[in-house]
Amino acid sequence: EVNAVPRLLTAIAPAGVTAEQAAYATVGSIALQGIRNTDARVGETVAVIGLGLIGQLAVMLLKASGCRVIGLDVSSKRTEQALANGAVAAFAGEGPAIEEAVMKTTRGRGADAVLITAATKSNTPVELAARIARDRAKVVMVGVTGMDIPRNDYYHKELTFIVSRSYGPGRYDPQFEERGHDYPIGYVRWTEQRNLEAFLDLCALGVIHPEKLTTHRFPISEAVKAYEMILDGKEPYLGVVLEYPNADQPAPASSVVLRSTSSPPSVPAKGTIGVSFIGAGNFARGVLLKNLKSLPGIEYRGILTASGQSAVSAGSKFGFAFCTSSAEEILADPATDAVFIATRHSQHADLVVKPLNAGKAVFVEK
Repeated sequence: EVNAVPRLLTAIAPAGVTAEQAAYATVGSIALQGIRNTDARVGETVAVIGLGLIGQLAVMLLKASGCRVIGLDVSSKRTEQALANGAVAAFAGEGPAIEEAVMKTTRGRGADAVLITAATKSNTPVELAARIARDRAKVVMVGVTGMDIPRNDYYHKELTFIVSRSYGPGRYDPQFEERGHDYPIGYVRWTEQRNLEAFLDLCALGVIHPEKLTTHRFPISEAVKAYEMILDGKEPYLGVVLEYPNADQPAPASSVVLRSTSSPPSVPAKGTIGVSFIGAGNFARGVLLKNLKSLPGIEYRGILTASGQSAVSAGSKFGFAFCTSSAEEILADPATDAVFIATRHSQHADLVVKPLNAGKAVFVEK
């Protein structure tokens, strides 16, 4: 499979940067853009509220920038990890004791900036940020929390509240992201691409180690299990990495058997026509497959779609023998007599010629 990525959303990993480190570049850039919005300088103190994946990356990046970092989270395990990642202090829990601890750590002045990287429906992080910030400090929202800003707390300190937008200038601009029109560096120093590069450069220098945040690894063939674990929420996790097989490892199977057949694949069932589908969108499902189902003597063989999930769904619903990500497997199936092409028009020519050369009958929509 091929994933085409726009030019300005890519960055070359410098020598010495591992694939696992580079895998953190996008989430690292989100943290980095939040830090840029704080305008934190060397020697200043930044409090990070919420020490999940982006919060921990922010701790590493702030330390690399010469800032003093205070980590805050409801989990003591997360605060311990923040200390290991370079925070000068980290406090778990909520309430006045936390605020007093932050004030003590900042010599009674409060934090020069507060970075909120928490994910909660509660308004607590926004309220806490105002109480631990110094006069005229910046509060930057990177995470997703309640945003009912307490006016008095923010007014009396004249605080600046900024919502950081993803991983840098260029985000959501189709001229930049899709058409590759870069912003002049003299006017926009840090675009989303240049933030990616900066994060990877810090990895290459050895001043940040995002791989330390990896708590789980799954082979790409078990990606569904990884998402199920995250959505289930019962097992604590931080960085979840999907691993692809190395060149010397066997690649995962490109097809999945959906049902057993009475005849071996090499021997078509007598009196039946073996039919395979390449493409199974709305028209294929609602018209072609629906009408074929009413005909006698049809044996559904292989099905290939743009995504594995839709192939399994359509294949299971209509009784196909197998689904695959490879057109060659359909063409090599001796029990397939006819191939239906129901893909986008631009793909028709090549997909029609190959089955004909393989000796298959072909039905192509338009």
